[in-house]
Amino acid sequence: MLLLALDTATPAVTVALHDGTSVVAESSQVDARRHGELLLPAVDRVLAEAGARLDAVTGIVVGVGPGPYTGLRVGLMTADTFGLALGVPVHGLCTLDGLAYEARDALDGAGPFVVATDARRKEVYWARYENARTRVTEAAVDRPADIAEAVAGLPAVGQGARLYPDTFPDARGPENVSAAALAALAAEKLAAGEELLEPRPLYLRRPDAQVPKNYKVVTPK
Repeated sequence: MLLLALDTATPAVTVALHDGTSVVAESSQVDARRHGELLLPAVDRVLAEAGARLDAVTGIVVGVGPGPYTGLRVGLMTADTFGLALGVPVHGLCTLDGLAYEARDALDGAGPFVVATDARRKEVYWARYENARTRVTEAAVDRPADIAEAVAGLPAVGQGARLYPDTFPDARGPENVSAAALAALAAEKLAAGEELLEPRPLYLRRPDAQVPKNYKVVTPK
């Protein structure tokens, strides 16, 4: 097994290779405006570091969000393209699940907790977890003040938690997901015979860029 994992649902452009036992190479760069520019060079860099060829990859793992429309689609389209070109399966994972799994050391065995990422528009993408492997609510998008009661008293991880300390006073790292965590979680699930998600975007809301309501269609005479 050689899994190529990638995620562009957060400001991090993150890529990793996992051989079924451990992560053999990884790369993460935080730049919310350059997902498309940074992703393929990161794939090349990770493959070179591992001394592997792209055609040795046996599966693709991609974070499906939730995340902003523009960044999220970069990773999903790249994953689909690799899957088609290589003839290998493409597995989806909720980005929040990857972040929860990555946070297991930071939480040091803590009980229920929250993952919250930045959704912009003064909102967060969030979900509650029983532990690093068990999500107990669906991923949602809300204003932090509107969920304060639902998350009260729980530690929280993710950039969204850092941005809104009034709602998440016990915010901890990491802030963004890493492809290394996604790959390790996917390898664990696949080895246990668990089904992963289809590689389809989890947007939760419409894109920021929209056609103006009073847009006037002009047709040639």
